[in-house]
Amino acid sequence: MEIITKETSAAKRAPADASNGSRDLLMVNSVEKAFRVLRAFDGSHPSLSLSEIAEVTGLDVSATQRFTHSLLKLGYLEKDAASRRYGLTVKVLELGQSYSRANPLVKQAIPYLLHLNKETEETVNLTVLDETDIVFVVRFLSRHVFNTDVVIGTRLPAYCTAPGRAILSRLPSDEAEAIISSSELRPITSHTPRTAADVMGKVATAAAKGYALQVEEYFYGDMSISAAVVDARGRPVGAINIGVATTRYTPQEMEVRFAPMVVAAARSVSDISL
Repeated sequence: MEIITKETSAAKRAPADASNGSRDLLMVNSVEKAFRVLRAFDGSHPSLSLSEIAEVTGLDVSATQRFTHSLLKLGYLEKDAASRRYGLTVKVLELGQSYSRANPLVKQAIPYLLHLNKETEETVNLTVLDETDIVFVVRFLSRHVFNTDVVIGTRLPAYCTAPGRAILSRLPSDEAEAIISSSELRPITSHTPRTAADVMGKVATAAAKGYALQVEEYFYGDMSISAAVVDARGRPVGAINIGVATTRYTPQEMEVRFAPMVVAAARSVSDISL
């Protein structure tokens, strides 16, 4: 049986209905709870028992049973008859596919991402900021495969990624500082920035250069360069990045070869998204 820790449970539970003790009268709590059940499942917990779902979500067993039954009937959960454990179904992927089809930034960026991928023969991504993380929404892989287990929907901390810092560099400094202060700064690798001051220094460098560079800050052997895509007001709406293996380029070679390309691609997508 999988062990569900208090930390895991707390991380998956939703926040209070509203801040400052006030209720959001338009909030449909049953919808929030249903999504809480869906979010209980991840790579560490691909299957859960009813009691484990209750523990992770903070719902009582009776409510958990009603929500899991509803999601089972709707086709978003499946139940193993022998183990009586629940898991997500492929139907959940429809939600992500709907996002990709409906999002104008994705539609606008794909031709440029494809061109960049073919021209460089390296991995090219489009990411967006969600709270303190970046989320991969488009990904074209290099023929020089470097496996970092990153797929569409993967979330990484913004503070130690090139796309994250590229986006932060186009935000007002107080907004960037607030996101960094809300992030869990931890030594993921020996190259990960340790303090908010370190991160803000790298953000300032990205702002001055027009692009961000990271070397082995989240994955050893990984290097990435990124530029932000902005809207008509100049606010960042996402970032394009090129990722390579550190065995193939030095940081200096990475900047010389790929910085102009990634900046041009981000500028082109920004221009047509105004």
